[in-house]
Amino acid sequence: MNEKTGILDRKWYLYLTEFFSGISVMAVELGASRLLAPYFSSSQIVWTIIIGTIMIAMALGNVYGGRSADKDPNPDKLYRRILIAAVWIAFIPFIGKYIILAISAVMIFSVNSNYLIWAAFAACMVIFVFPLFLLGTVTPSLARYATDNLDDTGKTVGTLGASNTIGSIIGTFLPTFVTIPAVGTAMTFLIFSGALIVIAAIYFLSKKSGKKMLAITLVLFLITAIFGHRSDFAFWESDLAFEGESIYNYLQVREDENRVILSTNVLFGVQSVYQKQGLTGMYYDYAMAAPYMAGVREREDTDVLILGMGSGTYATQCSRYFDGMHVEGVEIDEKITDLAHQYFYLPESVPVATYDGRAYLAAVDRKYDVIMVDAYQDITIPFQMSSVEFFSLVRDHLKDDGVMVVNMNMRGEEEGNINQYLQDTISAVFSEVYTIDVPGNTNRELFASNHSGILDRMEQNLALEGETADPVLSQMMYGVLENLDRYEAGSYLFTDDQAPVELLGMKVIDKLIDAEVTYYREIYESEGISGLLNAF
Repeated sequence: MNEKTGILDRKWYLYLTEFFSGISVMAVELGASRLLAPYFSSSQIVWTIIIGTIMIAMALGNVYGGRSADKDPNPDKLYRRILIAAVWIAFIPFIGKYIILAISAVMIFSVNSNYLIWAAFAACMVIFVFPLFLLGTVTPSLARYATDNLDDTGKTVGTLGASNTIGSIIGTFLPTFVTIPAVGTAMTFLIFSGALIVIAAIYFLSKKSGKKMLAITLVLFLITAIFGHRSDFAFWESDLAFEGESIYNYLQVREDENRVILSTNVLFGVQSVYQKQGLTGMYYDYAMAAPYMAGVREREDTDVLILGMGSGTYATQCSRYFDGMHVEGVEIDEKITDLAHQYFYLPESVPVATYDGRAYLAAVDRKYDVIMVDAYQDITIPFQMSSVEFFSLVRDHLKDDGVMVVNMNMRGEEEGNINQYLQDTISAVFSEVYTIDVPGNTNRELFASNHSGILDRMEQNLALEGETADPVLSQMMYGVLENLDRYEAGSYLFTDDQAPVELLGMKVIDKLIDAEVTYYREIYESEGISGLLNAF
C-alpha cells in the first residue's frame, strides 16, 4: 500500500505525468539531432551516438528512480526533478551551441582520430544526459505512487507504460512534422520544457507548497524564452542573408557582391555556390564536360536530370552556356528549392520535384542525355544512392549515348577509401569511367557512360563551338579533356545490402580536419594559448 494525498489520489494525473515525460524525452532526442546536425552532420553515426547516450541516461534514471522511491517515497522529490529537467531543457538552445563549440575546440587539440565521433559523444553527454537521467526517474517513481494494492499492480504499471509509449509516439511525430518546421529547434525545446513545468506546477500548487522553487523556475524559463529562442547556430556570423531550418536540414545563405553560398553545416562544407558573373571556379564548371560528352553541340535539345538539385547552380550554369537545354531537378528538401528561387536565381521555368532521387527514378520512365548525381553532402552520403543497384537504375534512365556525372566531395588516397568504393561500384555498371580532381578543394568529378567514344565526342563538340563559344569555358573544358584519367576498376563494391558509406566518410573527414588544424596545433604546442589567440 502507498498513502497518497491531494492530486496524487487521481491516477489520471499520474498517467498525465507519465505521458508528458514520454513526449518530452522523444522531443529532446529529436531536438538533439537538430542541435548537433549543423556542427556534426545528421549521419547515422551521429544518430547512433544520440540514441546510445539517451538510453544510458534513461537506464541510470530508471535505476536511481526506483531506489529513491523505495527509500523515500516522497513525490515532492520527483516533481522537483521534473522542474530541474525542464529548466535544463529550456537552457539547451540558449547555451547548447556554445558548449558544442567549446567541446569541438577541445577535441581538435586532444583527439587524433574519430574527431566527429568523440566530439558528438562528448556534446551529448554534457548537454543531454543529465535532464534525461532525471526524466528516467519518472516511471519507477510513479509506479510506486500509483500502486494502491498488489492486486492491480500489473494493470497500473501497464497503464503507466502505455501512457509513456503514447507520449513517446506523439513526441516522435510532433517535433518533426509540426514544431521544428513551424517554429524551429530552439522553440521546440522551450515548448516541451514548458509542458513539464506545467505538470510539476499543478502538483506543487495543489499542495500549496514549493512556491519559491516554482518562482525560480519561471524566472529561468522566461530568461531562456527571451534570449534563447532563436535558431542562430552560427551566432558569430553577422552578415548572413538567411539562417533557418527545414524538415531535413539546417540552412545558411551567405551573399556578397560576387556570389551566393548555401551551407547545411556550421563548421565545415559548402553545399552550393552561385557565381553572379561567369563560372564558379568549382566542381559545377568541371561537371559541364558531361553535356559535351553527350553531344550538346550536335543536338537541338538536350535533356538533363539533376539528382540533388540543391540551389540549382548546375542547372543555372547549363542554361547559361547551352542552348536547347531542358533541365529538371529532384530535391528532397523543398525549403532548399524555395531558397534557390529566392537567392540563387533559379528560373521558375526549371521544374524541381520534391522527392528522393532514387525513388524518383523508380517512378519515371523517361530517359536523359545527362544525369548528374549530386546528392552527397559531407559524410551524409545516402547509402541508397551509392549502391550498384542505384547506379544500374541511373544507367537505365540514360539514352544509349548518355552520360552520368557524379560529384564526389571527399577525396581520399588510402586503399579502400570511399571514393574507391564509389568508383569501383560505378565501374561495375558502366564500361567508360573517367575522373578528374577539382583543384583547390576536395571534390572529384566522375563521368560514366556505356558509349565508348565520349572523349572523342567531347573534343568534336568543343570544335563545333567556333568563335561563338565562351573563351573561358572552352579553355576550361579543353583542360578537363586533357586531364581526365580513365579509371581502372577494382573489387570494392557498395550494394543495397552493404554500403558502410558513413564509416568510410568519417575517415576522410578526420583526415581533412586534421590537415586543417595541424597548423594551429603546432602553434599551441610551441606558444600556448596566447600564441593561439594571436594566430586568430
